[in-house]
Formats: sequence, C-alpha cells, structure tokens
Amino acid sequence: MAFTHLHVHTEYSLLDGAGRVEDLLDKAKELGMDALAITDHGCMFGAVNFYKEAIKRDIKPIIGCEVYIAMRTMADKDPRLDSDQYHLVLLAENNTGYKNLMKIVSAGYLEGFYYKPRVDVNVLERYSEGLICLSGCIAGEIQKRLLEGNYQRAKETALMYRDIFGRDNFYLEIQNQGMEEQKRIIPDLIRLGKELGIPLA
Repeated sequence: MAFTHLHVHTEYSLLDGAGRVEDLLDKAKELGMDALAITDHGCMFGAVNFYKEAIKRDIKPIIGCEVYIAMRTMADKDPRLDSDQYHLVLLAENNTGYKNLMKIVSAGYLEGFYYKPRVDVNVLERYSEGLICLSGCIAGEIQKRLLEGNYQRAKETALMYRDIFGRDNFYLEIQNQGMEEQKRIIPDLIRLGKELGIPLA
C-alpha cells in the first residue's frame, strides 16, 4: 500500500492553495500513489473535476473538505468574538458521507457565512454519518488548546469529536512542516492519542 495524502489544498482553496488538480494527480501517479484526497478550505468547488481526473489516472479520489468551525455557533456574528474560526478536515468514506459533506459545506455558505463559510458542532452532529474526521492543522481546535497549554480542554474536544464521528472515524492529525508550533505540540498529540485510544494520521 502506497502513502496517501489526506490533507491537500488545490487551486480551489482561494488565496491559499497553488496546486492545480491535474498537476497534483500527475505527481501522485509519478510517485506511485494509488489514492489522493482533496480538502480545500471551506469548499468543494474542485470535487467533480478532481474525481474525473483521478479516475482517468487510475487513482482513487478521496473527496473531502477542510471546514471552518465557528468559535461559538454559526449563528453568532460578532466581530470581536466570531471573526476567527477553527479548522477541521472531513473526508467522505462513502456516498452517504459525500452527500453529508455537501450538506455541511452548503450550510456553511447559506447559514454560517461570516468572513468565511462556517459550520458548528450541531451541523456536524446532524450530518456525521459516512464521514471520517481529522483534527486538522495548527488552526484546529485541539491544536489551539494545546498551544495555549490547556491539555484538559484539548482532551475534552478530542472526545467530543470522537463521539460525533465514532471511534473508528476520528483521527488526531500530525503535521510537521518545520513550524515551531507544530513541533511543540506533536508530543501532546501523541500522548492524547495513547490516552484516549484515538489513532494518529
């Protein structure tokens, strides 16, 4: 089994991703990868093109999104309290998950948009079936709690997401692109995983 990237931003992550779908898939094929995910920020604009191009190259397409989670609820829109948001990666495990992912992303635009298309825990609970969840990048809630030195709150948040998505469908995401903040919390993420029985990705 080849290595699979599960957190990938493309040209559809506006002002953030630079990788063109076809180029990413060509590189994955060149490196012998048999699957690749797309997890653009807050949107699924590239999903159809990605799916079609991946199938052409005999690469399994994994459709996902790095959703924005409202600091409070998606109905709250106070510039002092709600201008920032957490990140969370969702991957469609099956067709039900794909449909639920579309519902989540649509709710972010139609109901929760404030600076960015945001959702909240209530939406995740409603549409969690068929989805695999990764705790996200350094902007994920668990990671932010660890950076604040609040291990207990990070633990509570990890348990909440595990309860929403199920024991087999929630993973703590480890990233190391050389950022000091990432390096600082990797031991805590590993500790969390061991304590709570949550696997790492």
